Amino acid sequence: MPATPSALPAGDPSRLHRNAVLTMLLCTLLWSTAGVGTRLLERAESFEITFWRSLSCAIFVALVLTVQHGRHWWGRLVGSGAPGLISGFMWAAMFTCFMIALTKTTVANTLVVMSVAPLLAALLGWLVLRERVLPRTWLAIGIAGLGIVWMVREGVSTQGLVGMAIAFGVPVAAAINIVNLKRSAAHIDLVPAVLLGAVISLALTLPVALPLTASAHDIAILSALGIFQLGLPCMLMVRAARHLAPHEIALLGLLEVVLGPLWAWIGAGEQPAAATLQGGGLVLAALAINTALGAHKRFTLPKRPAG
Repeated sequence: MPATPSALPAGDPSRLHRNAVLTMLLCTLLWSTAGVGTRLLERAESFEITFWRSLSCAIFVALVLTVQHGRHWWGRLVGSGAPGLISGFMWAAMFTCFMIALTKTTVANTLVVMSVAPLLAALLGWLVLRERVLPRTWLAIGIAGLGIVWMVREGVSTQGLVGMAIAFGVPVAAAINIVNLKRSAAHIDLVPAVLLGAVISLALTLPVALPLTASAHDIAILSALGIFQLGLPCMLMVRAARHLAPHEIALLGLLEVVLGPLWAWIGAGEQPAAATLQGGGLVLAALAINTALGAHKRFTLPKRPAG
């Protein structure tokens, strides 16, 4: 059973940052498998998908915490206090709002709304944490947002405004959660909050998911998604948040939107439109340039003389 590391490697801040970026890239890779997974389902739909995914996520995280901390893991959840409660509710909002939005509006509208996550994270990080956002990062956020709009431009419409309003809960919850993690993760273990979020999500979706119609095949796929597409990457993100600025986390998270259609193409035969590839390339270019410039700056920064 995979388990999250207790902490990222100690040492040079540049190495810690690089490892955190790689961890976030792994997270987005895992998050992006949701689309191809759901394409392989036989009967489960909408809220039932969220219920089974959240249930398996909760079981997985509880098992990992038990292996790591024994019977005392419950105390770690209670001991996380207000930051843990906030994080749990934000995870629950992210787990559920996306699926609810898809029942009220188009995928294109939903993705466009979600593309504002880096902007919200940058603004909230500046207001709460006084995290400075460099001009190159603002530019990358703008270019990545334009790339996502270009990807889905043919499907965007003014219909489904209620769904778009619900979808807006995803980037808002993500921004609040990221800033909360950044502010608290150094002295509070917020991994148990992922479990809390999954429990809240499954409790909210079960009443509207009934009667459950998923086949054994569906439950197997959704269980795998709950473990590898929700539980594991969310736990890893909590660790990575210690060494990344809020806007970096949200900006790297946009890769989920780019990689999702790619896995659907490879695994389910859904060939993406030219605009999807073009917009995805724009997002990738924005992320690559921003990351490369940041790495170059840290590498060439002159060291202060000793004494």
